[in-house]
Amino acid sequence: MASLVRGIALLGFDEFAISQGLEPQAVLAEVGLPSDAVDGLISGTEFVALLELCAKRSHNPLFGLQLGLHQGPQALGSLLYVIRSTGTLGQVLEALTRYFHFHSTGADLHLERQGGTARLLYDVTDGDAIAVRQTVELAMGISARLIQGLLGHPWKPLGLHLRHPVAEKPSAYRQLLGVTPHFGSPVNAWVFDESLLESPLSAIDAGFHELASRHIGELAQITLQELPPYVGKLLRRRLPSGQVTIEHVAEQMKISPRSLQRYLHAEGTSFQKLLDQTRQSMAARYMRDSSVSLTQLSELLGYADLSAFSRAFSRWNGMSPQKWKQRHRQTQRIAIPGPGEAAPDVMTGQPVLPDSASGTG
Repeated sequence: MASLVRGIALLGFDEFAISQGLEPQAVLAEVGLPSDAVDGLISGTEFVALLELCAKRSHNPLFGLQLGLHQGPQALGSLLYVIRSTGTLGQVLEALTRYFHFHSTGADLHLERQGGTARLLYDVTDGDAIAVRQTVELAMGISARLIQGLLGHPWKPLGLHLRHPVAEKPSAYRQLLGVTPHFGSPVNAWVFDESLLESPLSAIDAGFHELASRHIGELAQITLQELPPYVGKLLRRRLPSGQVTIEHVAEQMKISPRSLQRYLHAEGTSFQKLLDQTRQSMAARYMRDSSVSLTQLSELLGYADLSAFSRAFSRWNGMSPQKWKQRHRQTQRIAIPGPGEAAPDVMTGQPVLPDSASGTG
């Protein structure tokens, strides 16, 4: 099923693109996006392609990150009303992860607490999106601005983990974010002290709370059309633990396994088909973007052993995982640009960023 993103995700895109030497209407048209989509829905795959194209054309590998910092949480649109109606930072982030499907059906956001630390994790789940570096860094920029704005003062994360390899000097990230990312990590995540989640937010007037309450009922409902991608997100979170039976997922959704299967059949799919598709898209994403071993990947996908994963992978792609990785590396080498050129994933030079884009404002 094609992924969708609220058009508000393009808030401020035109002015930022111009600051990067781009003609916004031209690049929007090139990827198939309308120029007046801020109030509607747009293709998630085309949105991802737009950011990658802009990074290449502007010779700026930090395009997505800087756009996210430029947009801030206003890019969340009406979802911001709902999450801002809570009392602590932790409650805001919990609400954001709970209702994030309303903003994007092709990405997943969730919060983890463990051993005194918290992680805000983000992943692009749209299997049709090939290169996602810019979209991931856009989300990290927006979330950094959100947390800072809610706290009312600069915050000090413990770290930033990014699955993709480095494409720009790490010092450029530190200048923008105050932290040097750990590249090639298994996940994309902000890491910070768990105690920060208890930080109180500023008082909210009754009118604002009433407005937010009207949105909550809408966001809490999952339509039949949204059910398959929602189940897919639950599967992604449960795969590493192995709890991916229809009984486990139905229990989390507070419905019976029979009802869940019936609803999925009404949308032309099944639980087993979604599980297979989820594993397939996750395998492709990890093998493109990270350096985890095949054994680690088979565990992340909930397989009993590497041989079970290899058989499934060969069924999906017509070749073994080892052969697929070999061909992918060859494709990457062919795609390395010549002098003065840029590619979406590999930078061979160090472009000078415009003053208007190099700050965090």
